[in-house]
Amino acid sequence: MQSMYSFDAAIEQVLDRIKGPIKLALPLGLGKPNRWVNALYQRCKQLPERQLKIYTALCLARPQPEAGLQQLFVEPFLERVFADYPELDFLSDLRHGTLPANISVEQFFMQPGSLLHCDVAQQSYISSNYSHVARDLNDHGVNLIAQLVASDPQRPGHFSLSSNPDITLDLMPLMEQRRARGEPIIYLAHVHADLPYMPGDAEVAREVFDIHLQEDEHTTLFSTPNMPVSLQDHCIGLHASTLVRDGGTLQIGIGSMGDALTAALLARDASNAAYNEVLQALAVTPETLAGSVAIGGSGGFEQGLYGCSEMFVNGLLKLADAGIIRRAVYPDLVLQKLASADALDDQGAPKSVQTMLDAGFCPNLTADALAHLQQHGLLAEGITLQAGELHLPDGNQVPANLADAATQAALAAYLRPATAGVVLHGGFFLGPRSFYARLNELDLQQRRRYTMTGICFINELYGEEQLKRLQRRDARFINTAFTMTLMGAAVSDQLEDGRVLSGVGGQYNFVVQGHALHDARSILLLRSWRESAGEVTSNIVWDYGHVTIPRHLRDMVVTEYGVADLRGKNDAEVIAALLAISDSRFQPELIEQAIKAGKLAKDFQLDECYCNNTPERLQAVRAGNAELFEEYPLGSDFTPDECDLLRALNWLKSKFKLTEVFELGKAALDAPEPAAFMTHLQRMNLAQPQGLTEGLYQRLLLAGLQATAEA
Repeated sequence: MQSMYSFDAAIEQVLDRIKGPIKLALPLGLGKPNRWVNALYQRCKQLPERQLKIYTALCLARPQPEAGLQQLFVEPFLERVFADYPELDFLSDLRHGTLPANISVEQFFMQPGSLLHCDVAQQSYISSNYSHVARDLNDHGVNLIAQLVASDPQRPGHFSLSSNPDITLDLMPLMEQRRARGEPIIYLAHVHADLPYMPGDAEVAREVFDIHLQEDEHTTLFSTPNMPVSLQDHCIGLHASTLVRDGGTLQIGIGSMGDALTAALLARDASNAAYNEVLQALAVTPETLAGSVAIGGSGGFEQGLYGCSEMFVNGLLKLADAGIIRRAVYPDLVLQKLASADALDDQGAPKSVQTMLDAGFCPNLTADALAHLQQHGLLAEGITLQAGELHLPDGNQVPANLADAATQAALAAYLRPATAGVVLHGGFFLGPRSFYARLNELDLQQRRRYTMTGICFINELYGEEQLKRLQRRDARFINTAFTMTLMGAAVSDQLEDGRVLSGVGGQYNFVVQGHALHDARSILLLRSWRESAGEVTSNIVWDYGHVTIPRHLRDMVVTEYGVADLRGKNDAEVIAALLAISDSRFQPELIEQAIKAGKLAKDFQLDECYCNNTPERLQAVRAGNAELFEEYPLGSDFTPDECDLLRALNWLKSKFKLTEVFELGKAALDAPEPAAFMTHLQRMNLAQPQGLTEGLYQRLLLAGLQATAEA
């Protein structure tokens, strides 16, 4: 029987049962029981003789706005969206360098950019592939797991690991081996009332947890509001969408480029004529578009897709709701072979007995084979096998030989849909508030179609490899990078000087799968250029001091200007392909660097058709096809005025250095009168500015609002 404890009593249990260092593992992202962790942390701060080591990833915190215009915009929004979300006390102390000597925090993935300037966090970062984390944590001797879980009255004997079975399912068996050797191991569960209950692999018996906190959690779940999708990102998403093959497998990540890809796939299916018109306008030549479409497609989704993604993102749920994510896979190899051979219909039932035989099913039906079919729902209950004959519920008896015509005819009425079909496997989820609400709207049976499971199942082919290969046909593993070298290496997690922006996560795993599966592709999305404080730089560079994905694993790269297929190409061909999708403002310098290094012929000339890769050309495409370039294609938590303000603030940040008084002053002078944007000024509390600073803020904001309204 599971024990119920108050916060304080649970802490006493931990302190009493674990005599040495407390080595606490917390799920990444949403699954942390923040309030109880804060209570344990504060208690250990008062016990300097007790050592607490925290191992985790993606510690979620409200954005920390800079003072000034950003703060005026962000604070009311944070109050509305995050409300009473409990921040992690140790994360605040980590940022401020005030962790006590007896407590340490090690992470394998950081909230992107949030700890870039925190030396302690940078020094204690663990660089590990996501699929290796359970092994590494076990090697560190983790002895306490604390996790938010979900409960459901329909499943009284179970908890759901919900958002985070990812590492927990992989780690627990390793810890159980140590428990069997006499080591103290504790699992603690805290039910969150709003956390979606995900059945299937994420379900565990309640007695698995040694400690269950009495008081259910009702605080606000952390959410990631959809951010605006830029013209660059929309174009990237449109190009990438042509690489996705109908009937295949899809993995995508979080962020505006993932949202753009989702929007493009939705348009490909629902507004196909307009979608193809935009593709033709974006294409440099008909041949470049044809090459991408040959790898994927540009038609609607007749067969649908299967989602296999470490992160179950909002975009995947949108695709499922639209009927695009709908290709079912099965946990049983026999069933999956039937599905892969097209022997099952859209509901998962055998099309006929003969199609089962054609797919390789043994015609001689044994008792075990009959039980197997009934267990998985393919044959109705009530059919029995006696002395080589099948006894049917209607009283008929037919040979237990599926090749027999009479048997095939008689069994046709008893074929049923398989019960274990899954259209998406995910390891963890995190998203906007609407994402959690949508999952909670679904009934348990509908949620079973989205199976949350251990990360090793998703990120690796090892273990059940034959099954995974059948499930993951025509896989497209689509991830993002922030820099790409001209030789095809990708940078996604770390700056040149060693500071970590986020982490490797599972990107390397999926890139490797893209090469290991014979019909798969690894696709990296990249903005070809960026602008900050008025300075425009290329994201495609000759070299970089760190890489996440080495160039020997180069495959496909997509920018707003097109698709570069790098697989199997020599270095000169790779360089030429990446030049063709780079921004034309940087092509001459990149060519010069490649020639100087001896990697391009001295007389190399880039085809003129690729020399018009400019934002202006893309803007012209958008002007003629505005319906496919929505700023928030998956919805927004921002009000209409806030959308305008966010656009203006991003424009100001990209165009000006806040230290350049002359530039700021000129922008302020060019600003319109306050009456033009009065509701926006009221939202920012700048309708009646107090003092010179607020007056300058008002003028700058008006300048940004005017500039972005005209764009």
